[in-house]
Amino acid sequence: MKQAQATKRKRQPSSEAAPAKRRNETSSLPAKKTAAKETQRAFKGKAQKVFSRKKTSASASERNQEQKACVKTSSLFKNNPEIPELHRPVVKQVQEKVFSSDAFHELDLHPHLISTINTVLNISNMTSVQKQSIPVLLEGRDALVRSQTGSGKTLAYCIPVVQSLQAMKTKIQRGDGPYALVLVPTRELALQSFDTFQKLLKPFTWIVPGVLMGGEKRKSEKARLRKGINILISTPGRLVDHIKSTKNIHFNRIRWLVLDEADRILDLGFEKTITVILNAINAESQERQNVLLSATLTEGVTRLADISLHNPVSISVPDESLCQFDLEDRDIFEDCDLQTSEELDGFAIPEGLEQYVALVPSKLRLVSLAAFLLQKCQFETDQKVIVFFSSCELVEFHYHLFLQTLLSGSGAPAPGQPPSACTLLRFLRLHGNMDQEERTAVFQEFSRARTGVLFCTDVAARGLDLPQVTWIVQYNAPSSPAEYIHRIGRTARIGCHGSSLLVLAPSEAEYVNSLASHKINVSEIKMEDILSVLTRDDCFKGNQWGSQKSQAVGPQEIRERATVLQTVFEDYVHSSEGTVSWAKRALQSFIRAYATYPRELKHIFHIRLLHLGHVAKSFGLRDAPKNLSVSTVKKRKASVKRPDLRKKTPRRRLAEMLQSEYSSGLEAGVAKVKKLKKPGAPGGQPHSAV
Repeated sequence: MKQAQATKRKRQPSSEAAPAKRRNETSSLPAKKTAAKETQRAFKGKAQKVFSRKKTSASASERNQEQKACVKTSSLFKNNPEIPELHRPVVKQVQEKVFSSDAFHELDLHPHLISTINTVLNISNMTSVQKQSIPVLLEGRDALVRSQTGSGKTLAYCIPVVQSLQAMKTKIQRGDGPYALVLVPTRELALQSFDTFQKLLKPFTWIVPGVLMGGEKRKSEKARLRKGINILISTPGRLVDHIKSTKNIHFNRIRWLVLDEADRILDLGFEKTITVILNAINAESQERQNVLLSATLTEGVTRLADISLHNPVSISVPDESLCQFDLEDRDIFEDCDLQTSEELDGFAIPEGLEQYVALVPSKLRLVSLAAFLLQKCQFETDQKVIVFFSSCELVEFHYHLFLQTLLSGSGAPAPGQPPSACTLLRFLRLHGNMDQEERTAVFQEFSRARTGVLFCTDVAARGLDLPQVTWIVQYNAPSSPAEYIHRIGRTARIGCHGSSLLVLAPSEAEYVNSLASHKINVSEIKMEDILSVLTRDDCFKGNQWGSQKSQAVGPQEIRERATVLQTVFEDYVHSSEGTVSWAKRALQSFIRAYATYPRELKHIFHIRLLHLGHVAKSFGLRDAPKNLSVSTVKKRKASVKRPDLRKKTPRRRLAEMLQSEYSSGLEAGVAKVKKLKKPGAPGGQPHSAV
């Protein structure tokens, strides 16, 4: 008996020293015990079984104290960098007046076209860019149009194109081929422009629009070209593909060439492709009208304008003071130089757009994003959110993680999962690695939806008109102020109101000054305010989520709820070796994207400033992976049959979790997770998109 007690005393310092220390720390914080116990149950279950088997000599009270300490202490709020005070320079932001007082019926347009604009599109007044662009284009002038995103640039060229084609003396025949060519950077924007032309052409059924884009069957596109397309909307790469392989495509009747979102076309590396297209058109048709449209004017756009535009009119709506437009004195307007966005040193922001920034330590990024989405979609009505990520892998990871954890089936929630009330959430994703059929379906579904969350890459950052988007979340900071403007331009479109949130790490706070240098103002949202939504009982019903209300919501309760939510994510990521390696690949993708920030931002976004253990926490990983590049790139073949693998791993992982909790995420000295071959998407879903 004495020998057993002595053995017990020897074991106590190593196994209970850390819990005792944390118990002393947490006991001084005011929190209601009953609520704390309820919140702890979400990730308490398996720990009780493991410790009751391992420590048979310990008393029941000691086991309960040990479990309580292990549950209550999480590394989520320990060893985080201090959040600096955000000193935001006050700058005068450039705001563009979207609507003008002029109506479409004042223009010299066909009566049926005016009627279609008023009834089908439900628009009566022109925007500022339309007021300035349409009269110039109707006169047959080349134009370079710069205006804020969401200001109606698509209609600014669609209306003149339709008006001029329907007014041709010789009536257009379908078999004539293309009279107008519209180049756009993405497939979604091609579909959107095609839809706009279809609506405007309802009175003029003899003019046929058509769209060419990657992902579609080339054979069916060739058949449509053979029948005849008069207004051809295409992505550059797909058009070059047809120029090289389709014999019946010709440009001898081209009267219009439109390059929409010209800066994005160049950003995607289509400069050589555009040159091929221009050479093909010039070889068959010299006389045509050219239009370049963009929200930002870069050096590349200016260079493209030099080779494609002839004596152009420069229309820059945000900077009317620099280049006043006067219908009676065109010569003054023509002399205006084409200025780049760096020279103008400012971007036009919609009047109804409110911009925010939140400084969030790396370990808390995942729970902060989840809390923000819960707040908007669960407790506010008619909220439509777009979340931008830096890569396709990050979109897939967060989409499937939130789908499997924040959404549960009907009835009582499974242990460690949020309640079924969260099924009100609606998640979609959009990125360049998806099949075209799926991309089109997602684009149309999100356009029609009144609420929902769209996870996406910058494929959705340009030109897309997604109705009633209320919030833009930039989870990964954009690589340039221009990209920032395009992303937030998905909301507050055509005079509507909207908001944007930029999530930055404390080490990235200086990025706010970079935005201010381009006359972009942001207000700060505190991380604690975002996380406080987790204390709302309506969202967290059930025994696991604290069904009893505490008298006062304090920092301790917010931390406990955030810890519970983080543990839900970690439990799912560590539920199998496949999901662990999947999370590691997403982490590697984040690091690769982080390394691509331009040189002028390297002092803010540098890999050396990242704490790998903390960043790993934001991917549901309990420790920083060792040999990350090796473990995520190389694949090791798994055994064909290992029936007892899944039975043994949960207990082993629980021990690793507790070790990592005590190490506060700073040490990576835990057992290696064995590598299996590349899994599918979590939850048994196919992984073809990653």
